[in-house]
Amino acid sequence: MDKNQESKPSFFRRIFAFLWRHKWWSLITIIILVSGSIWWFIATRVPKAEYVTVNVSRGDIRHVVTATGEINPVNTVSVGSQVSGTIQEIAVDYNSAVKKGDLLLKIEPSVLQATVDESKAALDAAQSQLNLSKNDYERNRTLYNDGFIARAEMEQSQANYEQAIQSVKRAQSQYERAVTNLGYATITSPVDGTVIARKVDKGQTVAASFQTPDLFEIAEDLSKMQIETAVSEADIGVIKEGQDVTFTVDAYPQKKFNGVVRQIRLSPTMTSNVVVYTVVIDVDNSDLSLMPGMTAFVTILVSEAKDIWKTQNAAFLVRDYKNIIQDIANDIKPSEKLAILRDGKIVYIPYTKGLTTATETQIISDNLKMGDQVIVGRIGQSTSSAATQARRRGPL
Repeated sequence: MDKNQESKPSFFRRIFAFLWRHKWWSLITIIILVSGSIWWFIATRVPKAEYVTVNVSRGDIRHVVTATGEINPVNTVSVGSQVSGTIQEIAVDYNSAVKKGDLLLKIEPSVLQATVDESKAALDAAQSQLNLSKNDYERNRTLYNDGFIARAEMEQSQANYEQAIQSVKRAQSQYERAVTNLGYATITSPVDGTVIARKVDKGQTVAASFQTPDLFEIAEDLSKMQIETAVSEADIGVIKEGQDVTFTVDAYPQKKFNGVVRQIRLSPTMTSNVVVYTVVIDVDNSDLSLMPGMTAFVTILVSEAKDIWKTQNAAFLVRDYKNIIQDIANDIKPSEKLAILRDGKIVYIPYTKGLTTATETQIISDNLKMGDQVIVGRIGQSTSSAATQARRRGPL
């Protein structure tokens, strides 16, 4: 144990003596090691320039306009009454299928029949008076020609005869009107269709003094429906007749229905301080699954591009690469070339913009590859000024 204890100090003394004899080389070696350690520490701790990017992908892009509207038959006829009275009979009910001329309703006709009888009596009396006036006129004309009466007496009989003719015409007109009103007591269907609304009951009194009361609503053809949807003025410019439409209804949430834009009405309306236009969409309802009054959630297809390069709209908000990418050439403009991060390197690709939607834009270029990313900023850099410029200048 004593020899081992004496050998340890001698070993350290030999190392210290060696370093002292070569003190300059030792100092240089220590400096190199310390400098290398510091460089390694800085290189691993200080982050490299990192960019904010958006992915470029390949797929389909669709420009659509969404809206809501009510499903209704293409042609709905309101059936009313032109005469007043008590409803005597109702021949149809809700959902009844009717043909043109089928009986819908009868109004109690006694008052109307009495008017017809009165008018007929007045017509007969006027006809009798006409016959009397005619005979009197013909007799006075013969007497006047033979010189037995004065001219004034003959002309008076002629005037009475002409007035009797007009009285007969007036009585005939009143009689025909009374007969017509009696016919209105029997109300028939004006079209082939289905009764979708019945607004009166048997025994109810119908008053048609000032306006025609509505009794029934008949949908002419439930196999052909239409949607009247409201489109805002911001989107109406891209809506055209003949565009394809898909829509859903709450009754069939998993099913999509198809339609076609038939009409864009020019008359605007104001809804919640927004100017909207009515767009009419034709719908095939051959299976009768759609019912009048349903709310349709409509998607109008404006344009579509399939299997194309696309990216988010944020990729086109950059106005200048100088504040993002160092040592960039002055002739590289974001409106002409995209800065692409590919395999850790930056490449500049010429492009043109294609179809644009609310969230995505088509990129037309032959130089893109899967995995490319568009540089839109730099981590740690303030983007408030760039965003402000983008709002002032508008889209590229």
